[in-house]
Amino acid sequence: MSILGKHPSIQEIKALIQKVAPFKTTCLITGESGTGKELVAKSIHEQSKRKQKKFVTINCGAIPENLLESELFGYVKGAFTGAYQEKKGLFEEADGGTLFLDEIGEMSLSLQSKLLRVLQEGEIRKVGGVASISIDVRVLAATLKDLHFAVTEKLFREDLFYRLNVMSLHLPPLRERKEDIPELVEYFLVRFSQNRTKPHVDSIVFKKFQQYSWPGNIRELENILERAMVLIGTQNEISIEHLPQHFRSQVPLDGASAQVQDEVLSIKKRVQTLEIDLIKKALVQTSGNRTHAAKILEISHRALLYKLKEYELSDFLSTTS
Repeated sequence: MSILGKHPSIQEIKALIQKVAPFKTTCLITGESGTGKELVAKSIHEQSKRKQKKFVTINCGAIPENLLESELFGYVKGAFTGAYQEKKGLFEEADGGTLFLDEIGEMSLSLQSKLLRVLQEGEIRKVGGVASISIDVRVLAATLKDLHFAVTEKLFREDLFYRLNVMSLHLPPLRERKEDIPELVEYFLVRFSQNRTKPHVDSIVFKKFQQYSWPGNIRELENILERAMVLIGTQNEISIEHLPQHFRSQVPLDGASAQVQDEVLSIKKRVQTLEIDLIKKALVQTSGNRTHAAKILEISHRALLYKLKEYELSDFLSTTS
């Protein structure tokens, strides 16, 4: 899949890709889940001189820390129980090519320091090994988190952040580029219609698509269209009945819907107010100790830090520390 869309931000990203692709420059790709971060990384690789070599990808948030290290760097025989023979890591697999580190914000601080050494020295050391191995790998990273905030909260190394963020590419959510929906729909329908006639899409469906907020972004649109292609059977039109229930029950944003929308927003506001109140009470109870406050609230320390940022409670923190 190529990068589709005529939205100015997408055109800017395409232009940036063309500029950075010929170099070994590290890039940090940001954006919500489902916006196409891996697609951007692949596009950079395919337009580079490394395109004949491997494009290797790994999700740093999907693998436990101890396994992630051995996946990235490999291990020597006997490095740990079950290491019966030496194994190459992904850095070696990607030698001469590109390694895409998805969800880099989930990587532990100890592993971040090892990644920083690779970027600085161009060398890796296998788990359990002592010899350094030279590698030639372009590193591209992606995150849906605010790494600037993670750096200020000591959750992400500042030096690594600047190493990765030589070039930054931000992908907007689909709700901010709805004019691109028709082109995306056309692309997916062509892809899903390889063994049949491409169906027509009812105008009401497009209207619903324009009204929807798309929390899952392009990935959600893709899944909805794939589902619709199954449900239409031998029919040649995708109509409202082929969409998920939340589309069929969606009320147009006029008349009575304004009242419904206000009520939903009111509920969200009340939930936010309750969250803020509970966080403040926990901080007061723990004299501003965020680790203890997180335990009281039964959420992770990381989750609490993001809530503090979301609700702008830094000033409140300073009064309780």
